[in-house]
Amino acid sequence: MLIDRSKTRVSPTSERILEKPDAEMKFRGNGKLLWNLTKNSFAQQSPNGIAKKVLPASSYSTVQKTIPLEQPNLLKYHVLPLEETLNRFMTTVEPLLTPEEFQQQKGITSEFLKKQGRELQLLLEETGSKEKNWLAHRWLKAAYLTYRDPVTVFVSPGMTFPKQNFRDSRAFVDYTARVIYGLGEFNDMVHANQIPIVKMGKNELDNSQFGKVFGTCRIPRRGTDEIVYNPDSDYVVVIYKNHFYQLKIYSKEGKLIAAPCLAAQLENILLKETQVGVPYGILTTDSRDNWAEAYEYLAETPGNRDALKTIQSALFTVSLDEGTSLKDGEETDELILSLIHGSGSKRNSGNRWMDKTIQLVVNPNGNVGFTYEHSPAEGQPIAMMMDYVVQKMKEDPSFGQTGSQDFAPAQKIQFSSGNKSLEKSLNVAQANVDKLADALQMKVLKFTGFGKDFIKKQRLGPDSFVQMALQLAFYKMHSEPPAQYESAHLRIFDGGRTETIRSCSNESLAFSRAMQDPNATDQERAAKLREAVVSHQTYAKLALQGKGVDRHLLGLKLMAQEHSKPIPEFFKSPGFVKSSHFRMSTSQVATKYDAFMGYGPATDDGYACCYNPRDNDIILAISAWRHCPITDHLKFAKTLEQSFFEMKNVLEKNPPEIKSKL
Repeated sequence: MLIDRSKTRVSPTSERILEKPDAEMKFRGNGKLLWNLTKNSFAQQSPNGIAKKVLPASSYSTVQKTIPLEQPNLLKYHVLPLEETLNRFMTTVEPLLTPEEFQQQKGITSEFLKKQGRELQLLLEETGSKEKNWLAHRWLKAAYLTYRDPVTVFVSPGMTFPKQNFRDSRAFVDYTARVIYGLGEFNDMVHANQIPIVKMGKNELDNSQFGKVFGTCRIPRRGTDEIVYNPDSDYVVVIYKNHFYQLKIYSKEGKLIAAPCLAAQLENILLKETQVGVPYGILTTDSRDNWAEAYEYLAETPGNRDALKTIQSALFTVSLDEGTSLKDGEETDELILSLIHGSGSKRNSGNRWMDKTIQLVVNPNGNVGFTYEHSPAEGQPIAMMMDYVVQKMKEDPSFGQTGSQDFAPAQKIQFSSGNKSLEKSLNVAQANVDKLADALQMKVLKFTGFGKDFIKKQRLGPDSFVQMALQLAFYKMHSEPPAQYESAHLRIFDGGRTETIRSCSNESLAFSRAMQDPNATDQERAAKLREAVVSHQTYAKLALQGKGVDRHLLGLKLMAQEHSKPIPEFFKSPGFVKSSHFRMSTSQVATKYDAFMGYGPATDDGYACCYNPRDNDIILAISAWRHCPITDHLKFAKTLEQSFFEMKNVLEKNPPEIKSKL
């Protein structure tokens, strides 16, 4: 989610990865399972598209206490030549502009290159020469910590687990305890530097994000939030009926406590709490400034300050939700919505702590997954954790039985009753999250017509193929191409986060027009589809090398802000505004399981689509805003399904040429 936009909604993300990377592993312990998970993550995983608005930032403090990793060979993040970036920028904006606007943009861009852009480029080059990664800390602040809309929907994605079928409350707590144990095991591997290091070509990929998700929490502050890291924490916080409990998952000797012991503690919590508590967690779903104000009221007493610190320092939170009934045909829609926002104040939105990087959510109706706060890391560690735990539980029925028996009873975290100001904040947060839950519309499309296998047989990349299907579906519905965001990881750089893949191109527009042109032949349509896929793959490769346009342009804008210079008119030009108003916010988060990620749209008049292309099907979570009169998530899902079949049809009539082996 990113770049400066006046009405941008933040949608989440993981990270974009090429279909066939040149990957090799350096092992540090652990064998086959980690190798397979890391390889799968690298080969297929691609995060969510994000588009964020960049606001002027005040000073902030961020406590840096993360797990040290030994990777001295990572690249320093560069500053690209300005002319190279602006040339690429002009290519990306052409399909979004009228011929008159494009000519106007040429003049504005040329002027920017010669004058203000040149001055800001020199400042950025000077900054870049002094820092290993000039972008990383600025990105954290500009894209996340100064962002004032709620993290709920606008920032935090939901990541599902495969649907469960709990026979009774015992099965519910046993399953939850085993997942907690599995996450603890994954945490141990992070501490032991056992996450394999992947190489892309000759370059290692940065693993530092794995050390930033456990024990991490965002802290609301007026204007600019903070983020704190507690990687050495030894407990989780369980939330049930809005009550909070501290549950140790490690013994005094530092060994993981066995899952049956954890389950007994969870069962005690369920038995003990018969009444719904004050929903302090709902405050975390509100806008950041509202929550920051309420936080000050909440932290007025020493006891409450201790309670807040205990929650913030947990490895992660575990939401034991109230069971909700599911409507036939809407089960998967409700699953992802419950992870994104908790389904409103009358359901489970108060049973959350949205500031925590990892929230495990388990509902007696079988809905399970993560809600993750996006600021410290992309989605790869989150999706890989899900894969790891699900695979371990599937392979070993006794998984979690062999841990330590030395455990202490879970301790209730007490909040003292609030004042009238806090009561008002609670009422406001409840009303706001209910409006948000009502506004977000979601359709999960489980497309079974084909999957990656068919696309690969056509000698096309599955990720680029899906990106072009999204372009086509939008064009068919709205008769114009959308600026389309897909996130590419920058992990070849020390501390690298993401770059934007601009999926809309002259080639994608030509393909969309051909598919709608009754005079075009299927041969022409197939050729234009292949050209569009190649164009997308080319830009994706550039983005992975840090050669996209969005982060460089962001850096120039930040230089103007940091040196108290006027923001150049270039950033108000038609090409910049239209190409960064991402009406399609997309990402690929791949897993072999029946699971997927979902999040809210990046703009008021757009869609979000996160997808999991599997061998023989594709799962897509499509969202839109109820208040927008021109978007329709249900119609988009049907149009997308139709587009997939039309693309399959033209390819089957025009198969790829068989290359001679001679």
